[in-house]
Amino acid sequence: MAAAEKIIGSRIKRREDPRLITGEAKYLEDIQLPGLLHAAILRSPHAHAKIKSIDTSKAAKHPGVVAVYTGKDFADVNPMPCAWQAGKVKNNVNTPCVLEIERVTFTGAGIAVVVAEDRYTAQDALELIHVDYEVLPAVVDAEKATKAGAPQLHENAPNNIALEWTCGTQDTTDRALKEADVVVKQRMINQRLIPTPMETRGCIAQYQAATEEWTVWMTSQAPHVMRLLMTAFVFGVPETKMRVISPQVGGGFGAKIFLYPEYCLMAALSRKIGRPVKWMETRSENYIATTHGRDHITEIEVGAKRDGTITALKVNTYANLGGVLSTIAPGIPTTLYGRMLSGTYRILNIFCHVYGVYTNTGMVDAYRGAGRPEATYVIERAVDLVAHELGLDPVAVRRKNFIPPEAFPYDPVILNGLKYDSGQYAKALDLALKMLGYENFRKEQAEARKQGRYLGVGFSSYVEICGVAPSAWIGLPGEGWGAGLWESANVRVHLTGKVVVTTGSQSHGQGHETSVAQVVAGELGISVDDVIVQHSDTLGTPFGYGTYGSRSTAVGTVAVYNSLQKIKEKAKLLGAHMLEAAPEDVVFEDGKVFVKGSPDQSKTIQEIAGAAALAYSLPPGMEPFLDNTSYYDPPNCTFPFGTHICVVEVDKESGEVKVKRYIAIDDVGKVINPMIVEGQVHGGIVQGVAQALWEGAVYDDNGQLLTGSLMDYAIPKADFFPAFETDRTETPTPVNPLGVKGAGETGTIASTPAVVNAIVDALAPFGVKHIDMPITPPKVWRILQGNGG
Repeated sequence: MAAAEKIIGSRIKRREDPRLITGEAKYLEDIQLPGLLHAAILRSPHAHAKIKSIDTSKAAKHPGVVAVYTGKDFADVNPMPCAWQAGKVKNNVNTPCVLEIERVTFTGAGIAVVVAEDRYTAQDALELIHVDYEVLPAVVDAEKATKAGAPQLHENAPNNIALEWTCGTQDTTDRALKEADVVVKQRMINQRLIPTPMETRGCIAQYQAATEEWTVWMTSQAPHVMRLLMTAFVFGVPETKMRVISPQVGGGFGAKIFLYPEYCLMAALSRKIGRPVKWMETRSENYIATTHGRDHITEIEVGAKRDGTITALKVNTYANLGGVLSTIAPGIPTTLYGRMLSGTYRILNIFCHVYGVYTNTGMVDAYRGAGRPEATYVIERAVDLVAHELGLDPVAVRRKNFIPPEAFPYDPVILNGLKYDSGQYAKALDLALKMLGYENFRKEQAEARKQGRYLGVGFSSYVEICGVAPSAWIGLPGEGWGAGLWESANVRVHLTGKVVVTTGSQSHGQGHETSVAQVVAGELGISVDDVIVQHSDTLGTPFGYGTYGSRSTAVGTVAVYNSLQKIKEKAKLLGAHMLEAAPEDVVFEDGKVFVKGSPDQSKTIQEIAGAAALAYSLPPGMEPFLDNTSYYDPPNCTFPFGTHICVVEVDKESGEVKVKRYIAIDDVGKVINPMIVEGQVHGGIVQGVAQALWEGAVYDDNGQLLTGSLMDYAIPKADFFPAFETDRTETPTPVNPLGVKGAGETGTIASTPAVVNAIVDALAPFGVKHIDMPITPPKVWRILQGNGG
């Protein structure tokens, strides 16, 4: 146990990094196959149009072109499935085809494909295709799309409503609002974001006609799920007919979870042509054809007592889902948003009403945090609005409403049967306040205002749901997820004592190869260097649902841990046999089996593994080899929490907002590798702050993306930020034996409201109560000019 405690929790450098920083990692773009062809896709320039005709004759004759196809050539290929539909309500589902045939509902929808000997020839030939469109009126605003007279995108979705979903109790919430001492109302926009991973999407498909089997390489966060959806739902073939490989993936942020039409198109093309076909997305394509995130229009009503006790929260949200539904789009603004609106607070009356709406914009689905950032933004802004209305300190209002530690496991009334696992919310807040020096800051702020300088401090005390599962809760008919959400792992201890772990989780920058190896090394008492972690190939790894929702450690690594316990038990039995001792008289500790009280009488795990593999002398009934596969379906999700504090200064003359300090206190349960967790938190903070200050996807009224390149879509630079001040509290979860929660999304979830609250605090002397994001210098400047600034 001592060795395990020493390795688990240590700051071991990431084992993945040498191949990444030396250029030896193999991404999809690095893969070359004999006879490889290249595909380019013709995309609609119109957001809403009927396709009257497509003439591909000139493109087909272009030198170097192998074939040109339209959607009519793939009548045997089904549309993409929508795997997560909102639970217990009707979902008016419309999903993309490999190529659209009759109608397009967003700019960037694919309508034809050119396959050529090289990508540049394919791209040139696209210009020779002539398409006759009947352009139709477009609508890009989710709320306006539901009103009378708005253009209708799909026949099966009246008023463009894909789904209408509620949680909580409306009558008790309305009654509590009526009885409240104060009621605060606010309209707020959570703007659309573009994920912008360093590597865009891509796919290579190779079809073997003799065996009728595919090998597909793709930039995916969930290769096993891609194989399942492509075979069972799109092509209607057995799952065994396809192997899916995710090579090194250059960032995902949720956008690489989904089954996109281009992946199925490459598989269909390789089958038609008989040669491998490759497609790699351009950055412009990435911005119009890859999923976006967020895009909520929300009205809230918050009821409170004079002492700051929040008694009711009513939320009405229009969630923009784009022109068609992506793979899990309906679940994001429902389960992952509506059910987390209570936040860290004991609010007994909550009602949430969500309209999932079709508009003539790109698809919207999970983006880092996925629903939880939107929910946290709502409740953390609501707390500050209540504090402002009552003239109370926002810290005091948070303390007043925190769920106390003794209340856990806590039922927040809208979680549909799950409970928050563990929490010490005030402890995290106290540590953050201590690091800030809150009282001194308020004095500094007051003095600065006398000098015409405007400092502000913002708080975000968040909780998130992650380690997404259990299957019985999230699946049909409960929350609508169309499958399970368990994870699996295999652990093999070879004759030499070296350990190979295969996992269904997928790593694309998180450091899983390091953290999983630490757990294995700690449990078996071996060196981290003796552990190999394999993933991302459906041929050699057990089935897994992939990496998203901060679930790889809390679900996937727990499956590894469970296999290790079974291997240790088998090692004890075999070790006892080798020591000629009774099984009950031996223990496994620090990589050795020894007789209790006599550590000198021992057998190492390497010796036991060798004996198990040789099988010369095994206990009666024991099978050879130390090998175990586990499937883990947790009984609950995990709920990380913390408090983030942002300090800003607003320049009155220019409207520029400068982040002066950023403090993050997170509680992610037990930590396997602090350095990896800190890296995850840092990256998340940057993405969340970027939403508050700079990022925002903008469409014009015709459905044209105005922020369609990195020249127009603002990605922050490192020098925009101060050094982050981070620390942790540690409240292990009782949900799993490792006590781990999740860390990959905490920074993104917490940071956005912290920044907005800080800016509103800075501008309080000008009567500002709320500003919608992104809070750019021109927006702040106009507000100041309009308020006598």
